Amino acid sequence: MNDLATIDRDDSVIARHGNIKLHGPTGFAGMRAAGRCAAEILDALVPHVVPGVSTQELDDIVFAEMRARGAIPATLGYRGYTKSCCTSINHVVCHGIPSTDRTLKDGDIVNIDVTPILDGWHGDTSRMYLVGNVPLKARKLVDVTYECLMLGIEQAKPGNRLGDISHAIQTHAEKHRYGVVRDFCGHGLGRNFHDAPEVVHAGRPGTGPELRPGMFFTIEPMINIGKPDCKVLDDGWTAVTRDRSLSAQFEHSIGITEDGCEIFTASPRGLHKPPYA
Repeated sequence: MNDLATIDRDDSVIARHGNIKLHGPTGFAGMRAAGRCAAEILDALVPHVVPGVSTQELDDIVFAEMRARGAIPATLGYRGYTKSCCTSINHVVCHGIPSTDRTLKDGDIVNIDVTPILDGWHGDTSRMYLVGNVPLKARKLVDVTYECLMLGIEQAKPGNRLGDISHAIQTHAEKHRYGVVRDFCGHGLGRNFHDAPEVVHAGRPGTGPELRPGMFFTIEPMINIGKPDCKVLDDGWTAVTRDRSLSAQFEHSIGITEDGCEIFTASPRGLHKPPYA
């Protein structure tokens, strides 16, 4: 079964054409640097995610942190998007738009999603933050969502298929009676922001493209306390749960290696999930 019609060993082909690329050492080095940049930015946000801060202030910090590292935000100007990150609070599933009018409140949970472009490579990652005194119910959702991400990553190794990742995530989430969002998914990346393959977070094991060394993609499960259904607001970006239940997400960019995978966006400071002591 030929799942990989294009093999981009020298990383010279950057046009998106629906085929899954395989990357060599140049790609791994580029993604390693871009991923570390992204993770450092999320680390730097930790002391700033507090009650009373506006999401625009957080966006300003993200922009400054990217520029200080020689990177630019992939989201700024992307399909008309005007911010350097996404800030998704409570029942917002993804793509929340930073604003001076939206300030964080005690008890909120918020996902912050950043994608710096460093030397042409995209480091895409997101992390949940707890704002002040967060109720146990919300904390549990955040913990389980992180567990879903890491269980999915455990299945990211040569010979497995994308469906094995999806199944691991879905099984764990539904064990806790949570809903797995189907409307949004992970994606290939590298020199492109979004590329093949699509990485869905619910599915059957043994299905989908075979994982092979050199594949780069994100795994980014969005898990709801309630039903998985969501809708996009009139701004064209902000996705929310239809039943207004809480939603959480974590995201890593990874590369398939000869014997497993490399997480490009792991926190250098060990701040993998909250609380970030």
